[in-house]
Amino acid sequence: MRESPWYRQMNRYHWLVLLVASGGWLLDCMDQQFFGLARRPAMLDLLGVRPGDAAMAGTVTEYAGYATMIFMIGWAAGGVLFGIMGDRLGRVKTMMWSIVFYSLFTGLSVFSTSVWDFSLYRFLTGLGVGGEFAVGVALVAEVIPAPARPFALGALQSCSGAGNVIAALIGIGLGNLQEAHIIQSSWRAMFVIGALPALLVIVVMRRLEEPEAWRKAKAEGVARKVRLGSMAELFSDARWRRNALVGLALAFSGVVAIWGIGYFSYDLLSSVIDKTFRAQGLPENVIAGKKTIWTGITSLMQNSGAFLGVYAFTYFTQRTSRRRAFAVSLIMAMITTAFLFWRLNRFSDVFWMPPLMGFFQLALFAGYAIYFPELFPTRLRSTGTSFCYNVGRAVAAVGPLGLGLLTSRVYSGPDALRYAGVTMCLVFFIGLAALPFAPETKGQPLPE
Repeated sequence: MRESPWYRQMNRYHWLVLLVASGGWLLDCMDQQFFGLARRPAMLDLLGVRPGDAAMAGTVTEYAGYATMIFMIGWAAGGVLFGIMGDRLGRVKTMMWSIVFYSLFTGLSVFSTSVWDFSLYRFLTGLGVGGEFAVGVALVAEVIPAPARPFALGALQSCSGAGNVIAALIGIGLGNLQEAHIIQSSWRAMFVIGALPALLVIVVMRRLEEPEAWRKAKAEGVARKVRLGSMAELFSDARWRRNALVGLALAFSGVVAIWGIGYFSYDLLSSVIDKTFRAQGLPENVIAGKKTIWTGITSLMQNSGAFLGVYAFTYFTQRTSRRRAFAVSLIMAMITTAFLFWRLNRFSDVFWMPPLMGFFQLALFAGYAIYFPELFPTRLRSTGTSFCYNVGRAVAAVGPLGLGLLTSRVYSGPDALRYAGVTMCLVFFIGLAALPFAPETKGQPLPE
């Protein structure tokens, strides 16, 4: 007898859990994307650099790398902290506090007066942003019926692309307002909007319950005097240690691909805009508005591709295997990312190169949402998932810094960012090297 579609295996409460967890992740990713869109104009503003000053282009990219690295370190630290809390205090409570934290400090970013207090606010925002993923996927993995679990987790991860698309549309709208002299600073307005996710906390607090699997693991832990969320157990057991290190290597490649290379495609586009519109003699405020608009369009294209890539990975991995899906995504992400940095030269390129790159880069993140919860038992699921994703992010924080330093200190000339982006694509080999050690989990129950 043919099995019914995955969505028919879910009841009303299953859908509520998926919608709330997905909504939290969507808004989390919208906040992350705001940072990518706002980073360059914020650096120009806070460093006092005149737009179009070619002599300061490398410096702006370098400080953007510092700010991104600090954000990612906070992201990683918060992810590990909230991941442990998710196992010890519960999935729902921890998700609530992570949302409050990142909403609060996103709003405070509006008041930045220098690169360094801006970076501090982004570090504190990162603490909350990092906690959302691990507890969200653990909650969904434990509540949703097993046959529907991979598809539900893929749907949750697709909300990252949806959140990024919403951020891009908001960026385009703010760029039009800036070009029309209605607002002066689009990047500050973005962070005001980014503070709104705190409203989701009300729904989380009132409607969700802790998963039965977590409550059972908590009771057994109390009876056996075993502490949930133990980093010591994660690394003392050979099986969990291997899984954690494999996940770390896979996450490192994907996070560097997005934050250390992919989001700098906006900076690459900026040079194309400068070359095109300054030749037309347009005033600086108009050029600044056009940059915000075209950066938003680039983000929209990139994340539309990403949205489709998440779904493609979800179905491909169910037809083949986890390892094969990761291998194809890593290889294709490397090729499409290097190609974009080498060949993007015209506005028309925005409509096909970023979608291709986004498709394969974000496909990897669908793999993280599906695969990481399958590597660890309930008592370590949030901790193990957050270790893979967030320690991978901490190590990956050298990615934006590396690209910034390659651009300002190693390569030179107008194509320095292109050379740096292509060089950084070597990071995909780290994920490929980890795959032979990755356990195949397709079709298997969650470990206990």
